[in-house]
This record gives sequence, C-alpha cells and structure tokens, in this order.
Amino acid sequence: MAYLFVHFKEKRTPDGEQVYFGLSTDGFHWEQVNSGNPVLESTLGEKGVRDHTIVRAANGKFYIFSTDLSLANCFHTKYKGSWNNIAIEGSKHLALWESEDLVNWSDQRLVQLGGEQFGCVWAPDVIHDPEHEDYVLHWSSSHASNGYGAKSIYYSRTRDFESFTPPQLLCRKEDSGIIDSAIYEENGYFYRFLKSEANPATIILEKGSSITGGGYTRVEAFDIEMAKLQQGVYEAPTAFKLSSGQWCLMLDFYGVEGEGQGYVPFVSDSLESGRFIRSDESFSFPYGFKHGTVLSITTEEYDRIKTRY
Repeated sequence: MAYLFVHFKEKRTPDGEQVYFGLSTDGFHWEQVNSGNPVLESTLGEKGVRDHTIVRAANGKFYIFSTDLSLANCFHTKYKGSWNNIAIEGSKHLALWESEDLVNWSDQRLVQLGGEQFGCVWAPDVIHDPEHEDYVLHWSSSHASNGYGAKSIYYSRTRDFESFTPPQLLCRKEDSGIIDSAIYEENGYFYRFLKSEANPATIILEKGSSITGGGYTRVEAFDIEMAKLQQGVYEAPTAFKLSSGQWCLMLDFYGVEGEGQGYVPFVSDSLESGRFIRSDESFSFPYGFKHGTVLSITTEEYDRIKTRY
C-alpha cells in the first residue's frame, strides 16, 4: 500500500493554483512529485484550480475534481479583491480530469453543476454510495435561497461521471456557514467532517446512517479535541486509513502567511471515537501542501507515478 496526495500550493502566482502530486509509502513521510512542479494545469475557466479531490471509480478510472478558481488571475480584477464577490459571482463549474493509470490524463473539462441560483461551487469531494451503487459528489455553495449568505453543502449523484443529477441540499448549519465537506464510512455509519465558519470556527464531525439522509449528530469527543486548537485557522479536512488501521485526519492550517501554511496531521484509532490527536512529530512534508485529498494506491501505482515523473 502507498498514498497519493493531490493538492495545490498557496502562491501568489498562477502556477500555484494547479494540480500537484505528493507520494508516500507509509502515510507519514511525504515526497514531492515532478520535482515539485504541477502534474496538470488548468487551461479552461479561470485557468487556475484549487481544492482538489481524487476518486477511484468502479469502472477502473480515476477522476480529479477541482474548484475552478484562480486568485492569482482574478482576485484583484474580476472579483475586485473581495471573497464575498467570489462567493456570489464565482464559477458555477468544477474542473475535471480522468485517467486509467494515474499518469496519462484526459484533457480538462468543466462540469456545470450550479445554475444562476448558486453563487459559487467550491471544494468538491466524492464518496461511493453502496445503497444506490453510484457516487455522491458534494461541495460548498452560497445560494439565492438565503440571499447568498451562510454557505451550505450541496450534492449531485453520478454513475458515469458524465451525467449528474440536479443539485440538492445535503446539509446546512443554522448558526453559521459550512464548507469543505469530507465524508467517510466506518462500520456501516458515515462520518462527515465540515469546516464550521463560526460557533465554533473550526472543524466539526457529524455521524449519520446514510450519506444524504438526515439525522446526523455531532461527535462530542471531536469537539473537545478541536477546542484545544486556535480557532478560525484550520480548514479542508481530508482523512485516510493508515496501514495500522488507524485514521489520519489532515487539516489545512492557513492561519499564517507564507511557509508556515499547509497540512497538519491528527491520528485516531477510529472515526467513531472522534479523538484525533495532533501528531506532527511523526510526519514529514517537503512543503506546505494545500487543500487536497489523499488516495490509497498500490505499490505498482506508486512505482508507475515515480517512474513517469
């Protein structure tokens, strides 16, 4: 077993907002791929992509979805230096690439998911739904239904990554916006990590019995651990299983400018326990990875990526 981290770099130049790969043989020690240069570059939409996710589908293909957003190209021009303008006037598309082997990738295409009622389509992630035998693509959006105020999580279903069902509301939080959803299954339950924008301004974890159903409840033990952290400076949760069977949760620390940014690791024996302990000393990174996801890969796939780049 090995691991692929698909991510971007927080830079003020357009080359940072592209698709980068990191590799690890154990999930603890990470190396850059392609000499730290992009593996894929956006040529459509805003010509910059952020917030990547990758999924291994049952059809044997891999799919990368990304937010169509370039701060380097558009923040001070199209959006007049305002995140609020991005939230209301952002792209209604996600960028998408596909591959059969993780080294030969299709041309980029844009998938329109939001209509004019959506202010933005941010931070996609994908989970297989065993109940429906399809995939749930979920993301963060502002929406006309609440005056483009607090963001919520929306979703669409797909079987082939060509056609997608009309967006539906997945979840919203009554007292704040939520973004950066990541959902995982363990022992028949689903666990939903979210960035809460207030009350508390940190990551929260919820447990439910179906991906798109209601009845999710907060995992209090997770709240206790997150309360120990500085608030308002972590986002983009992504989790994966280590070979030990433990879970590693990566949180993107964006609370400083420059080199201090990047993912920090937390380890737990299970999602159910919710007790994720910060474990910086056990991990090493060549640079500050930004908003991505980790995919378990085979040793053969690891070697193929190493050989290609």
